[in-house]
Amino acid sequence: MTKLIAAFIIIVVLYGGWHLFLYWVQIRDEGETKHKQEAAAMVVGESLSGIPDNLVASLQAARKKGPNAMKTWLKNYGRLVQDPRKAWIELDYCVMVSREDLTEARRVFAEVKARTPPTSPVWTRVKELEKTYE
Repeated sequence: MTKLIAAFIIIVVLYGGWHLFLYWVQIRDEGETKHKQEAAAMVVGESLSGIPDNLVASLQAARKKGPNAMKTWLKNYGRLVQDPRKAWIELDYCVMVSREDLTEARRVFAEVKARTPPTSPVWTRVKELEKTYE
């Protein structure tokens, strides 16, 4: 009978240790996720990669001219720009065009949201604008 009680105690201790380990892994992963989200929240569009250097000046000029110039710029050069910078630029365009054409802004936002994963540095901005464009 004492052997059975000793085996039971060992099984309970191993079971408790296993759950303690799983809890520690969960806490560790939550900390890493929080750190990544904080880093993503501090993202500035100009610091993102994905745009060739020779297009930066024309992008800035298009931003100054307004939404029509941004739409033309995206139509002409959008295929040369890669995410996450492309998503950021398109979200800028959404904000600009929403004053004139909310349907167009919602369409572009839906495209950006569909292709942006939660691990993207742009995801925080997508979540912020989600309430406005959905």
